[in-house]
Amino acid sequence: MSTAAKERDYYFDNAKFILIFLVVFGHFISPIKGQNEWLYTIYNFIYTFHMPAFILIGGFFTKGVWRDGYLPKIFKKVLIPYLVFQLVYSLFYYDLYGKSEVKLDFFSPHWTLWFLLSLVFWNILLKLFVKIKYPLVLAIGIGVAVGYIQDIGTFLSLLRTFVFFPVFLLGHLLEKRDFKKILKPSAKAAAASFLIVLFITYHFIFPNGTKEWLLASSSYSEILGYNNWYGGLIRLAMYAIMFAATFSFLALLPRRKMFFTEFGERTLYIYLLHGFVLKYLFTTELFAKIEENGAYFMLLFLAVIVTLFLASKPVIALAQPFIELRWSKLKRMLKPKPSRPQESES
Repeated sequence: MSTAAKERDYYFDNAKFILIFLVVFGHFISPIKGQNEWLYTIYNFIYTFHMPAFILIGGFFTKGVWRDGYLPKIFKKVLIPYLVFQLVYSLFYYDLYGKSEVKLDFFSPHWTLWFLLSLVFWNILLKLFVKIKYPLVLAIGIGVAVGYIQDIGTFLSLLRTFVFFPVFLLGHLLEKRDFKKILKPSAKAAAASFLIVLFITYHFIFPNGTKEWLLASSSYSEILGYNNWYGGLIRLAMYAIMFAATFSFLALLPRRKMFFTEFGERTLYIYLLHGFVLKYLFTTELFAKIEENGAYFMLLFLAVIVTLFLASKPVIALAQPFIELRWSKLKRMLKPKPSRPQESES
C-alpha cells in the first residue's frame, strides 16, 4: 500500500472518530444548552456538520452498491442491530424510568437509532437514484418538498431519511481526488475562515432559531406555524450552509496517523452504546450540579472519557455479539485460561 493510500485511510478513520466524539459531546450539551448562550452556540455549530459529515463519509464508502449481495449485507450489518437495540432500549427505558409496561415499537426509532434505519433506506434509495439523470438535484428537491408534509414525524425516520439523503448521495458521487482538493493549504484557510464566521453568526445573529432545522425531524408547519410557504427556501439555505460547513470541517482534519486513529473503526459501537450512558446520567443530578457550579468544562471532559471508554477493546468484545453477531471474541475473553501443571516437589 502506498504512503498516499495510507494517509487517506488514516484521514477517514480520524474523521470518523472526531465526528463520533462530537456526537457524544453534543448529546452531553443537549440537556442544559438552553441555560448558557455559549453552549447553545456550540450545540448549533456542531450540529451543522457532525451528522452530515458522518453521512457523507458513509455514502463515500458505498462504491460497491452494484455488487451481488450488497443490500443483504447492509441488512445484516445495520438492520439487525437496529432491531436488537430497539428492543434493548425498550427494556432499558422500562427499567430506568419505572414504566408500567414495555413499549415495543420498531417503526419509531429510539433516540440515536434513527441513523441506522435511515442508513438502510439511504442504501436502498441509492440503487434507484444512481440510475437517474441529475440525481442530486432530484434528491435535494425531495428533501425540500418533504418538509411540507405534516405529521410525518419520526415514523420510520422518514423525514430525516429524505432530508439527509442528498448528503449520502453526494458522498457516493465523490471520488478520492475530490477530498484531495479540500485538503490543500489554500482550502484549509478558507475552511477555517468560514467556520469562524459561522460560529460568530450563530452566537450573535441566530442564537436560538436553527436547532429544529438542523435536527431535520420536524415539518415546516411544526417549526414555522401555518405561514410556512417559505420553509422550502429556508431548507435550501440550510443545505448550502450544511454542505459548506461539512466540507470546511473535513478540510481541517489531520491526514497522518494519530493516537485515536484506530478508534475510527469502532464508531458504530460508540454511537450505539453512548445512549445508555447518557440516558442514565440524565436521571441523575450531574447536569444540575454542572450548571449550578458553572463547570461546563466537565461536559467536554466527560465526553472524552465516555468516548474513549466505549472504544476500548473490552467494551468492543462484550458488545460485538449484539452489534456484529460475532461471539468469538467474547467466548475467548470469558474462557478460563488452563492452569499450568504444578511441578512435583523433590
